[in-house]
Amino acid sequence: MPSTPKANRGPSAGPENRRALIAAAREVFAESGFAAPLSAIARRAGVGQGSLYRHFPDRLSLAVAVFDDNIAELEVLVADDDATVSTLFDALTEQALASTALVEVMTTHRHDPLAEPLRTRATAIVEVLLVRDQAAGRIADHVETEDVLLAIAMLAVLLSRTDERDRPDVATRGRRLFRAAFALPG
Repeated sequence: MPSTPKANRGPSAGPENRRALIAAAREVFAESGFAAPLSAIARRAGVGQGSLYRHFPDRLSLAVAVFDDNIAELEVLVADDDATVSTLFDALTEQALASTALVEVMTTHRHDPLAEPLRTRATAIVEVLLVRDQAAGRIADHVETEDVLLAIAMLAVLLSRTDERDRPDVATRGRRLFRAAFALPG
């Protein structure tokens, strides 16, 4: 991890700096949450704060770039015909265990035009899996997309407020509760 800014190479360093900033932000958000100092991100990326602000004018712009990869992973997951809402819970729980900041961004900035595309993509993922699970008889018909999104947000918020060493147990219990709540009666 560089601790001093790189020599200024001008515009040619732009794409490399952007990638370094996104990678650093992913680590810093995972370690310290969404409110982590942007200066720590710039320092971890080995660039100056000016470079950070040239690429990302505010914290939310940076977070959206970071979490675009998380959503892309989930979009790959939904393409698998064997994926279920349960599979999604597992994948999202793993992402939340690594960094609770994604759900924090999607819930705290729910109506912000920068964050809306993340939520729209997440909603589309849930809709596909929910329809698939309901058609296969794995989830009750009364369960709606917003129910699943609420459950995901509840678990992620709880994980963000749980001591790190207790998070795996809380995640397991949360997944078990949601599976029971969404299951067909019988």
